[in-house]
Amino acid sequence: MEKSKVYYTDLRTSFTENLPQKLERLIKTAGMGSIDFKNKYAAVKIHFGEPGNLAYLRPNYAAVVVKVVQELGGKAFLTDCNTLYVGGRKNALDHLDTAYTNGFSPFSTGCHVIIADGLKGTDEELVPVEDGEYIKEAKIGRAIMDADIVISLTHFKGHEATGFGGALKNIGMGCGSRAGKMEMHSAGKPYINQDACVGCGRCIKICAHDAPSITDGKASIDHNKCVGCGRCIGVCPMDAVCPATDESNDILNYKIAEYSKAVLSGRPHFHISLVIDVSPNCDCHAENDIPIVPDVGMFASFDPVALDMACADAVNRQPVIAGSQLDRMPHVHHDHFTDSAPSTNWKSCLEHAEKIGIGSREYELIKI
Repeated sequence: MEKSKVYYTDLRTSFTENLPQKLERLIKTAGMGSIDFKNKYAAVKIHFGEPGNLAYLRPNYAAVVVKVVQELGGKAFLTDCNTLYVGGRKNALDHLDTAYTNGFSPFSTGCHVIIADGLKGTDEELVPVEDGEYIKEAKIGRAIMDADIVISLTHFKGHEATGFGGALKNIGMGCGSRAGKMEMHSAGKPYINQDACVGCGRCIKICAHDAPSITDGKASIDHNKCVGCGRCIGVCPMDAVCPATDESNDILNYKIAEYSKAVLSGRPHFHISLVIDVSPNCDCHAENDIPIVPDVGMFASFDPVALDMACADAVNRQPVIAGSQLDRMPHVHHDHFTDSAPSTNWKSCLEHAEKIGIGSREYELIKI
């Protein structure tokens, strides 16, 4: 079988070509223009950065992708889904505030921002996962499923649970609704933090299975009735409904792969990853540590599995930055991501993604 093509360019610039221009040349050379964008909606999936984190991709890069989509006749919008954890992106209003504060406005990027799973993270579409071993119906933000084309624009970095956050993490976890994110993180069901609960009863109103109840002014959830849909997490005004986080990292990665398949199946998609500011942890943190390796470059492919593999290989070829988290860890695995976060296994996601037919780990790297 022919290897997937992954296109790459370094970060060197000249007096005649800056980084945005180089990114535009990369994605055009990689073939993004072969997609029929004419009068079609294109979801550009990106991470807007948690407040306090400065490692997220600058909006200038998103503006390049939007410009190319629009030149090809498409209607682009930047998108992400709300977070499961409590922070600056847990609902659409806070999420939009964060996006605008971090520079993602129509004036800077040339298009609008749509939070795909709605105001409270409950606007989702149930998407069947063909041959899914862990997920039968993925809970995907509705606006993403309404799009005709999916473009992922990913900040490639380390991750404390999955090893690294690449294209599949951006797509699979990122496109899941709040309940979808709970499903990927957990084999269990949500519970109530009694100290935070004020007994408002909103969890009771949203539940179709009569699982929550209130006793002495505090809610609790009957796990014999609860089906784990997670909708109560989205409606709780006090963030008292807490998800279990009891899934192993390998199964978390398998579920991310299956959610990615739900998002991508049946429509055109294209993927871009920037291996810069390779922080050890996710951009969901309200801080970012110094990079673990030097900046590498920009990559693009129609195959997100090959793209992640190429980016991981490129990072593992880099020297370790002195004083970084990676520099302070024992180097026993001969793998930067595993050495940085020893409980992770990033290969499990790519292996499972290849197994279920998303793409191939075999790639041809083409430098432009």
